Amino acid sequence: MAEVEVPASAVATTTPEAAATEGGPATEAKGPHKLHRQWTFWYDIQSKPKPGAAWGTSLKKAYTFDTVEEFWSLYDQIFRPSKLSGNADFHLFKAGVEPKWEDPECANGGKWTVPCNRKATFENMWLETLMALIGEQFDETEDICGIVASVRARGDKLALWTRTASNEAVQVNIGKKWKDVIDYNDKITYTFHDDSRRDKPSRGGRYTV
Repeated sequence: MAEVEVPASAVATTTPEAAATEGGPATEAKGPHKLHRQWTFWYDIQSKPKPGAAWGTSLKKAYTFDTVEEFWSLYDQIFRPSKLSGNADFHLFKAGVEPKWEDPECANGGKWTVPCNRKATFENMWLETLMALIGEQFDETEDICGIVASVRARGDKLALWTRTASNEAVQVNIGKKWKDVIDYNDKITYTFHDDSRRDKPSRGGRYTV
């Protein structure tokens, strides 16, 4: 697979509305637009677990893609948070990385979390983050694992997972960039997966931007 970096502007221009040239008919497709890497969508519909069921048994891999066209098709048809019922998650992670604390890429990491109680804003922030990830807009992109959209009765939230929680400088840069991407002005906090595993979250999170 050729490694072709796709900026956000390139992603945006692949929408159906942009397919037509000014004053003329839609142009013939020139072939798929390859992304820099493969990404995988996951989903987790959390019903009442069966007795003895291990955590994560409801987590399902949905589709791995590596083109702009596949991304838009999947997003438009399936992976909008507005299509989720309560108590469910969508995930977009780098191919080969499972959205679990136990995954080697995630084991020593953590997450930035953004709460959102407005559906329209939530869906827009999710889409902007997806485009930033597949478009490789983060300088520290190699430290990013993926993004989770969680729909809950008590409030929706986004969580951006990263690899090396102990590297404060990298995590702070990622957090600041993410806030710019989603146009978010309130403070956000970073928590270590290890703290969550031990059920001992640090007061207010480890880092704040």
